[in-house]
Amino acid sequence: MIYIELFVSFLLIGFTSFGGMSMIPLINAEMLSHGWMTATEVSDIVAIAEMTPGPLGINCATFAGARVAGIPGALCASLGVLAPTLTLCMLAAVFLNKFKESRLLQNALYGIRPVCIGMIAAVIIQLSLTNYAGSLFGVSWQAILIGLASFAVLYFGKWSVSKTILLSAGLGLILGGL
Repeated sequence: MIYIELFVSFLLIGFTSFGGMSMIPLINAEMLSHGWMTATEVSDIVAIAEMTPGPLGINCATFAGARVAGIPGALCASLGVLAPTLTLCMLAAVFLNKFKESRLLQNALYGIRPVCIGMIAAVIIQLSLTNYAGSLFGVSWQAILIGLASFAVLYFGKWSVSKTILLSAGLGLILGGL
């Protein structure tokens, strides 16, 4: 049955790849070996998956499954590629819950928290330097204005993220011309 074959094929891809671009050769091999697609069609699927928001692996699985067997095929392929991640996350949740009172786990989590905060701070600093660097005194006043406006409407105005993105895009178009 095609649905089981799709599920198993993408399950193997999910277990044997590391996500992202490493999945493409495996997807290509599976599609060609089963005769589900040509190399050109796989290339088209990958290009569409690259342009679509979301992880490349799940996008490829969804598009390939839909191409091979319609909506049920897309569902089977997507579940197959997600199964390894879901399995590992569920196992981690079970073990974390089982050992949540463990002193060793508490100490490990206590040490991990500052590392995570440091990593987030490093990303914020790096992105800020990239996005707010400009010509006037080394700072882009337009980017700072857009950032402050976005913060104000999100925090004080309780705007949705989509409205804030539209506002930021509009301000970028207006202020970018100045």
